[in-house]
Amino acid sequence: MKIALVGYGKMGHMLRAAAEACGHEVVVTVDVFAPDADVKVPVGDGKAVADAVKASGAEGVIEFTHPTAVMENIKALLPLGLPIVVGTTGWNDKYAEVEALAKETNGLILGGGNFSVGVNLLYKIIAEAQKLISEYPEYDTAVWEMHHTQKADSPSGTALEIAKVILDNCTSKTEIVTDEFKQKPEKHQLHVSSTRCGNVPGTHSVFFDGPADTIEIRHTARSREGFAYGAVHGLEKLEAGLKDGSIQKGRFYKMTEMF
Repeated sequence: MKIALVGYGKMGHMLRAAAEACGHEVVVTVDVFAPDADVKVPVGDGKAVADAVKASGAEGVIEFTHPTAVMENIKALLPLGLPIVVGTTGWNDKYAEVEALAKETNGLILGGGNFSVGVNLLYKIIAEAQKLISEYPEYDTAVWEMHHTQKADSPSGTALEIAKVILDNCTSKTEIVTDEFKQKPEKHQLHVSSTRCGNVPGTHSVFFDGPADTIEIRHTARSREGFAYGAVHGLEKLEAGLKDGSIQKGRFYKMTEMF
């Protein structure tokens, strides 16, 4: 597949290596600041991004930029009709808008809080664990995550996805709280806390705490390489799904649906 990379920072370079290792060709790299990007575009200029992708002859796009740029890029790229994978996080509150845009433009887009295969398996494990724990009301649940200091959003998209999985499988938790508590938490509140430190690629933990013990489920990323390969595999799944009819245009798919 001929792939366009929108965003060519550290993650963009990893995406290029992963795509080429999987036998694909990167036909253009687009960025605002990266000195070695094929095409430099002005900040916030979605049209320039789309024009560069269109001119490259790309058959698919992987977007990995910044939460402040992602929506403009999505709006500009969807009308091209190419399968798009968005690895940028921090735009969960825009999912409904993107679903509407995909339908309106007959575009195809795949997004999610995390493209790591291990993390997506983690979601399944947590769902089953929460179902079991919910039978024992003496246990409480909390989520914690830690990432490097260059990460722009907090909590991580992965932590928020984990929290959603918990709420979907827990009868007692109905509200996600990401701020600090000024008072004792209510039983229905699920606390999601964050730490930013050094160069940590990403650590996510779920705690099930009872009077006598604590059960912890943890995923620790050793590098961001797993995210890159997951994004490339996500684009491959979109292409294959279009060919066999299991995936349709005009849709916004979540990475969790690929498992």
